[in-house]
Amino acid sequence: MASPAATAAAASRFPQALLDKVKAFATYPQTAVSLKQMVQFGRNPSQTTILHGTQFMHQELPVRLAHRVVELENLPYDLSKMPSINTVKNWYTQSFQDLMEFPTPQQFGIPDRYVRRSLDGPNATYFSSGGTDSPDDVKAYNLQFTKCIENIKKRHDPTTTTVAQGIMELKDHWRRTNSPLLSGGRSGPNGGPAQLPLPTAIQAFLDRFYMSRIGIRMLIGQHTTMTNAVCSNSSQEDYVGIICTRTNVGDIANDAIRNARFICQDYYGLYDCPQVKLMGRTDIDFMYVPSHLHHMLFELLKNSLRAVVERYGIDCDEYPEIRLIVAEGKEDITIKISDEGGGIPRSGMPLIWTYMYTTADQPLLEEGFNQGDFRAPLAGFGYGLPLSRLYARYFGGDLRLISMEGYGTDAYLHLSRLSDSTEPLP
Repeated sequence: MASPAATAAAASRFPQALLDKVKAFATYPQTAVSLKQMVQFGRNPSQTTILHGTQFMHQELPVRLAHRVVELENLPYDLSKMPSINTVKNWYTQSFQDLMEFPTPQQFGIPDRYVRRSLDGPNATYFSSGGTDSPDDVKAYNLQFTKCIENIKKRHDPTTTTVAQGIMELKDHWRRTNSPLLSGGRSGPNGGPAQLPLPTAIQAFLDRFYMSRIGIRMLIGQHTTMTNAVCSNSSQEDYVGIICTRTNVGDIANDAIRNARFICQDYYGLYDCPQVKLMGRTDIDFMYVPSHLHHMLFELLKNSLRAVVERYGIDCDEYPEIRLIVAEGKEDITIKISDEGGGIPRSGMPLIWTYMYTTADQPLLEEGFNQGDFRAPLAGFGYGLPLSRLYARYFGGDLRLISMEGYGTDAYLHLSRLSDSTEPLP
């Protein structure tokens, strides 16, 4: 991966015609899709239906990328001038260029009868019913496009941490210039200075930017997984792409519990850490993306385990258990995680949803932090809760916290079981 300085220097090599096209595409509306639409499209895919999905992706991804490029150019508080933000902007511009230069089916020589003529919205793509007979050129085209967007996805793997670095560069700039934005901060738990919450405009940008990133990576992951399955004549039971039509809440919860407890024991050097009791309707199956659910539960459990251990100390003989309770309603599946970790002061509750607000002296990056979506919890950067809430909201759910200072915290993760909510595109 090129260094920030090298990438920034490459910005001048983008032709003006391309930059003008980026601005033009940023005026086009984005097309939101739902979990249900993705599954209905991919239940019995053929090379032709994958081709129609490729056409949709070839049309939609440049629009989403262009929206982000233009926003990255116009951020408040001089954030657009930070080297790491310019690096990310250039990644998005390069990916836009890759898609613009990728041939259309007609340019590739695909016969017209296989090409979807109208792409006016997701219904045109996600409910098309192509036949199973198609020439080898269709398969080759689908595979080449998949390779293109997989390269794009890989290019953007470090985006979350690079944007975080851009925020740190901005804070350093404020310190050097004695910016008034640094005044009025609270003290940390040991009397030292805590990192300040960011201005509302930057918080709002990060919510929009990361929600868009979730959507782009969801579309790429879904399309590439389906394409590879069709091209290799292999499929995984109950899966349509990366969506599992029978995601078992109990199984995902148990995996998240094991992983979070392992991390807790390793981090604190404990022989044993607080137990997590799984309760309620743990046998529920519903349509969801298992990796998203695991990520959210893992982050919430990690927070609860840390709170309990730090409240009672690493020498505690017996920690109070953490309870993970699953409830089933007609509209939502709700998961409640309750701990006795001492809770959060009421004055601090609004800050838990802000990025980059942390009392950690030295933010830590886990090994392999830039290798994917879920290897980057950014311990110490204050990203876990706000990103988890975005994942919950992406398919119509939500995440809320209620705390009792001096006792503990209850986290409520709401997941829509109707699967018909479209992406909340910024």
